[in-house]
Amino acid sequence: MADEVFKQLGGEVSIEWHVQDGDKVEPNQVLCTLTGPARTLLTGERNAMNFIQTLSGCATVTAEYAAKIAHTECRLLDTRKTIPGLRSALKYAVACGGGYNHRIGVFDAYLIKENHIIACGGITKAIETAKQLNPGKPVEVETESLEELQQAIDAGADIIMLDNFTTDMMRKAVEINAGRAALENSGNVALETIAEFAETGVDYISVGALTKHLKAMDLSMRFKD
Repeated sequence: MADEVFKQLGGEVSIEWHVQDGDKVEPNQVLCTLTGPARTLLTGERNAMNFIQTLSGCATVTAEYAAKIAHTECRLLDTRKTIPGLRSALKYAVACGGGYNHRIGVFDAYLIKENHIIACGGITKAIETAKQLNPGKPVEVETESLEELQQAIDAGADIIMLDNFTTDMMRKAVEINAGRAALENSGNVALETIAEFAETGVDYISVGALTKHLKAMDLSMRFKD
């Protein structure tokens, strides 16, 4: 995206990248070399840096979470809780950091949450309606109890979200499910807890913090004489 910033300013700046997307970098490492008129470099500096710092921060925190569950088969997912206008870029950054993308929008999968369940008159009816509307689209449903989990299994949900389940409830959910649907844990996930959650046997853990609680990487641009 930094390349595009300077392209939009007339294409007078060339960028030579010394790292690839997803590479780990060290303090004081030079990431790229820019060559061009000082006026253009200074005009594009802030916007280019904002993109690089924000997306690098996203990839970095994703890598930290992914490392915590690397010893399990559980996959780390992002969410749609993204900065407006940057969803695609942030989801790319998550992938660079070792995470996986959840839904991009509402077009690629159904995620039935509590308001949908209330509007449809129950979990079973909501799942049945979704499958009738588009039989080929994956259906995920949010559950808040083991009873709701059983309803979702019986109704044929493809993925079942375990919302704010305790670790004991997650283990029980894995036992009840017996591999019939994919299980996704969501809620109260932190670096300190994610390994314990992953070890319960759930298939996925989604973390909104990857794309909404961002700490930008500390980077700067320096002119050379």
